[in-house]
Amino acid sequence: MSYENNARIINDDIFDLINELFDEERSGRNNESRLDFFDTYKDYFVLTDDGSYSINSREINHKVETLHTSTGAISESFEKFIKPMKFDYTKDISILDICAGLGYNSSAAIADFMKNSNANLTIDMVEISAPTLACGLLVPSPIPEHDITKKAIEEELIGADYATLSLETTEIPENITLNVFIEDARKTVQKLKDDTYDAIFLDPFSQNMAPELFSVEFFKEFRRIIKDDGIIATYTSSAPVRAGFIDADFYIGLGPIFGRMQGGTLASPNPLMLDYSLPKNDEIRIALSDVGIPFRDYDLNNSSEEILNRRSEERHTARHTTKISSAVKTPIFLGQEMDDEKLKRRVERNLAKMNIPSTTSKEAHYIVEVENKYSKKQDIENNTRNRILEMKKRLKKIKMGN
Repeated sequence: MSYENNARIINDDIFDLINELFDEERSGRNNESRLDFFDTYKDYFVLTDDGSYSINSREINHKVETLHTSTGAISESFEKFIKPMKFDYTKDISILDICAGLGYNSSAAIADFMKNSNANLTIDMVEISAPTLACGLLVPSPIPEHDITKKAIEEELIGADYATLSLETTEIPENITLNVFIEDARKTVQKLKDDTYDAIFLDPFSQNMAPELFSVEFFKEFRRIIKDDGIIATYTSSAPVRAGFIDADFYIGLGPIFGRMQGGTLASPNPLMLDYSLPKNDEIRIALSDVGIPFRDYDLNNSSEEILNRRSEERHTARHTTKISSAVKTPIFLGQEMDDEKLKRRVERNLAKMNIPSTTSKEAHYIVEVENKYSKKQDIENNTRNRILEMKKRLKKIKMGN
């Protein structure tokens, strides 16, 4: 199976139906099919609570999920990707939308921009799967600005010889430029210019499905192409993703909570662009345990399986040598009294292998002492990145017997 086919995540049935639809369109057999498609196959789409539609994923690990939260697909775009931004709407804005999917995140950005600015907006949308982009043409537009996005998607699908008919009638405003790339995002980012983007929306389906879009090396490309005050937004709260941002020289902070129990992640070269720290226990686990080993894709061309296997091997090597075992969330008990004797024995066995005698030893207190200054509100000195790096440095000292 090609990387493109392996990377696409929409349900097999809808994938096949869409390909058949556009095969017919290219052959000229049925020029009305696209107009009738949604009404005919509405049951293949998922209505979310705000009235916008999503699509089911293909089966992954014996599980099928929707591409968006059931709380609201278009609402998720506004809450997770637009509200955290700190755009200066007196200036031109540039956005990179990775895994553009149905076009909701870009459409939300257009809506917010048109409400607040008379400047120029450029959005570069990247999506590896033409059928997924085509779904964006077929679903009812949840907001008027989605019709603008549909026009750009249609033009690119025609240019890629996937579609042939110009059925979208909405014109793209003169001050808005939408570029659509149907390719592996790793290839796209390497062609982009330095210091270009005010925002990057990172919206792959999952880290286990696409670890290549969450690797340190991919984030280093982000570091090159984002402006100094730019912000990256992603829905995930994953420890390896957050660790990857730090290794790529970003500051990180807590993203909005919407439709999930945990908030997403924001990253920026400038700590002043990020308001809120990660939860304290998240910082400790990222800094000290093997769960904080990031994804690595050294040449930006490895398969998902290779990247996942590499991380698994690196975690195994680091455990008890440079990192505390993540078993039973061992690091979060540093500096604490433990009443559960059975759990305490397991925790302290893991700690002993890192030259930490107990959860209340001087070594334990020394490592997490930096968290005594923890503040939910971040500033230029007291922030999640700095605390994580300091704890990593202290753990290394203890392990080396210093």
